[in-house]
Amino acid sequence: MKKLLISAAILTLVGCSKVNLENYNKVKVGMDKAEVEAILGSADECEEKTLHTNCTWGGEDKHIKITLVSDKVTLYTKKGLE
Repeated sequence: MKKLLISAAILTLVGCSKVNLENYNKVKVGMDKAEVEAILGSADECEEKTLHTNCTWGGEDKHIKITLVSDKVTLYTKKGLE
């Protein structure tokens, strides 16, 4: 019974992923980081560089990557979203 509940919880979390094509299409150049987070939630990883920040939502096979300059979207890409 416990394994069944854990499996159901995992499937629910996977099904609720905000890393999908619909949300990717909502992202636009010039959006604030807060606007992106309202759509995608908090980034799984952000790497700050000298003049920009690269953030990733998702994992290796399925993700959205966004480059921010002064907390504004300047570039965004996707992988594994259909």
